[in-house]
Order: sequence, then C-alpha cells, then structure tokens
Amino acid sequence: MPVVKVSAKGQIAIPKDIRKQLGIKPGTHVLVHVVDDHAELAPVSDDPIRAMRGMMNGGKSMARALIAERKRDNKIDEKHRS
Repeated sequence: MPVVKVSAKGQIAIPKDIRKQLGIKPGTHVLVHVVDDHAELAPVSDDPIRAMRGMMNGGKSMARALIAERKRDNKIDEKHRS
C-alpha cells in the first residue's frame, strides 16, 4: 500500500498504478469521502447517469420479494381464519 506525502498546499499525488487501476486521467474529477477515521477516493464519471445504468441488474427483485411476502402472510391469515 503506497504512502504519499501531503504538500504545503494540501495536495497529494495519486500513484501511477492506482490512477491506472481506477482510470483516473488528467481532468478526472475525484470524489473524496470521509469514512470514520480515513478518506476514500473514487473517480466521478463525466456522465453520472450513464455510469449508473445497469447498477441494479442482477439483484433480487424487490417486487418479487414483496409478492412472496404477501403470499406467506395470506397463508398465515388463512390458517388463523380456519
């Protein structure tokens, strides 16, 4: 894990291998987020809408989960009515 030094202006240089891995090029905006006692960096897409496309694909369908839950609840209710 590389260690970098903060300049007098508060700047840091992101090591080349990390820039390459994250796709950070000159002019790329980077999000700096504080988590507990450390900071995390993440490149920001030029087109955030396009970057978010497909991000929910492959996950469990909330609608299907809700329907299944309702069916289970209905079965429980039917047992109590009998």
